[in-house]
Amino acid sequence: MNKQGTIERSIGLAGATGVGIGAIVGGGILALAGVAYATTGPATLLVFAANGVIAVLTALSFAEMSTAFPQSGGTYTFAKNVLSVRAAFAFGWVGWFASIVAGVLYAMGFASYAAIALQECARLLFGVAPEWLLGHAMVATLAIGATAYYTFGLIRTSGGGDNWINFAKMAVFAVLIGGGLWALTGKSLTTIHTSLTPFLTHGTTGFFKAMGYTFIALQGFDLIAAVAGEVRTPERTLPRAMLLSLAAALGVYLPLLFVIATVGVPPGHTIGTLSANHPEVVVALAARHFLGETGFWLVLIAAILSMLSALQANLLAASRVALTMAQDRTLPASIGEVHIRYNTPITAICVSALTMATLLMVVPDVAAAGAAASLIFLISFAMTHWTSILARTRRRTPAPFHTPFFPLIPVTGGLCCAGLALFQAISVPTAGLISAVWLGLGGLLYWALLARRARVVDASAEALDPQLLQMRGRSPLVLVPVANPQNASAMVAVAHALAPPGVGRVLLLSVVAEQGWREKESPHSLHDTQTVLREAVTASFTSGLAPEALMTIAPQPWPEIVRVSRVHRCESLLLGLSDVNSAHLEELISSVACDVVVLHAPPGWHLENIHRVLVPTRSLGAHDKFRARLLGSLCRTGKREVTFLQVLPEHSSDFQCDRAQRRLTQYANEEVPTRADALVVRHNKPLEAITDMANNYDLTVLGLERIDKNRRQFGQLAPALAQNITCATIMISRRG
Repeated sequence: MNKQGTIERSIGLAGATGVGIGAIVGGGILALAGVAYATTGPATLLVFAANGVIAVLTALSFAEMSTAFPQSGGTYTFAKNVLSVRAAFAFGWVGWFASIVAGVLYAMGFASYAAIALQECARLLFGVAPEWLLGHAMVATLAIGATAYYTFGLIRTSGGGDNWINFAKMAVFAVLIGGGLWALTGKSLTTIHTSLTPFLTHGTTGFFKAMGYTFIALQGFDLIAAVAGEVRTPERTLPRAMLLSLAAALGVYLPLLFVIATVGVPPGHTIGTLSANHPEVVVALAARHFLGETGFWLVLIAAILSMLSALQANLLAASRVALTMAQDRTLPASIGEVHIRYNTPITAICVSALTMATLLMVVPDVAAAGAAASLIFLISFAMTHWTSILARTRRRTPAPFHTPFFPLIPVTGGLCCAGLALFQAISVPTAGLISAVWLGLGGLLYWALLARRARVVDASAEALDPQLLQMRGRSPLVLVPVANPQNASAMVAVAHALAPPGVGRVLLLSVVAEQGWREKESPHSLHDTQTVLREAVTASFTSGLAPEALMTIAPQPWPEIVRVSRVHRCESLLLGLSDVNSAHLEELISSVACDVVVLHAPPGWHLENIHRVLVPTRSLGAHDKFRARLLGSLCRTGKREVTFLQVLPEHSSDFQCDRAQRRLTQYANEEVPTRADALVVRHNKPLEAITDMANNYDLTVLGLERIDKNRRQFGQLAPALAQNITCATIMISRRG
């Protein structure tokens, strides 16, 4: 397995379009045309056209977002880049479920039509068809068999849609439409008009109900965004593939619906009454009317091919969403492994397929689950429109693809999707209940098992890519109290590593003692303050940085630092150990509501000269998120070699050392965006072992371990190490 979980970009325009066509064309209209005709009559043609307009609006927002963030994951990736890791988990969790349920529905649809085809073949060959061919066991076996077939296929090949199936079903639909149009040439305009009258059988209410029922028939273009990380030249391919797949779907749906309503109805019937009596097979019955038994079999073939291609597309998309989530630790890390030989996410594919197979066996009412999937897709589409607005307003460089008529299109599309989702939740309460239960289960899983590591990986990603902070609307502020001109340059360099220029802010603070001011020593105190600020600002300008500066007057500096950090809502507080009396350090750290960094550096120390970083760890979970942010910031500003170190007692067994080594390696690779080493040593004197090791490095990162929360006491190991180590040290303490 390749633990990095990277897959090559091997999908071209044909493959990406194939994913969309495979998911959209066929299955939806064959299953839902009858429902729509029964609800609104011949106006179904306009229903699908209106849904097509909404789908195109949504595809434009998807195209902009997927070209702005061309990684796999779809709406999960959009939420991760624009909102937060928690919101991304919610999007990914329900989106993964929606793709899995859609796959279940298409697997069951394939099995049902395949069983009918087998029954018809048996009747033609033997004159009688066994009843067990349409039994639940046979249908379940066919459904699981199809799922297993595509599971093994996706394991062995990384690519887009199964294009031979797409070509075959498009050819079948072309024959159906061509046969219908040929039959239409023998009809008079009066006859055609009569077959389309009444046009709106149940008024406006029925029209909007039909829109809500059938919008899912155009879902599938979003699956292209779910595999965007495997698409070549995504800035050109993704928008074209989404719009081409929708064009192909509407190019089939609209003429097919027209010929069904005009030449597919026997004399004395209307399309509404025919659909009300036989909603599931109305397309097959209509085709039989104008093409005979050949038309009936063409519909069966089209249905089987459509269900298979949609099953493959949804399984592919579900596995890629799971892969991306696992790489971010919002799903277990093992799911994110990629096979070295096949270059495919075997575990993600198998987990998604096994979940589908389980639902196939244990869920009797897949229709309710399908309604839940439809609701989830609509909500995620509405949220995609919203995130596209946020991304456009926050992004400094434009995305390769721009949605035209911004913000009219995302606002209109978002309102339409939200309205249809509300209708779906009201009309099918079970769908809302299933969605809420699944989201609740995901929330428990996330907070119990996944939240900590997900936050660590996310913090590292934010530090390495400042644009991620910008896209999320965050501007971290680092407060730097300065009192010693000699370390001003080093302090400013570390501060700007924590707060990237152009995204974050650095506030230099100098506190003038109020007592000295009252005793008429203000000229001397003011001169010292000006000197310190001048040195700090000069060092910043020399490095091309532009911090903010603040000078205040207060009785004592430590309470003033706390006050300023709270007033300005600082994310981090950077202190110099030479400037802070150790007696005040614990009180200061315990009083502020932000992360604290304490720098102890020798004279003349510069951040750019740091190449080797040592990270001794004792409690891996104590400062992991903040440490990941710090290490990510250091790796962003230069190439660093990072080594994690854990000291175990000399009597530790080989098993304990091996287990500690595996765990430390996992944590190191999660906290450091580049490669990190992990070292476990046996020694009964941790202070001595760490000191000897640290003297071979340029920087040591230590965690301040709180040993008594109530009394605000910290362990002495980190301060003692900082005094004994000859290299620079950074001590960190996470916010309380």
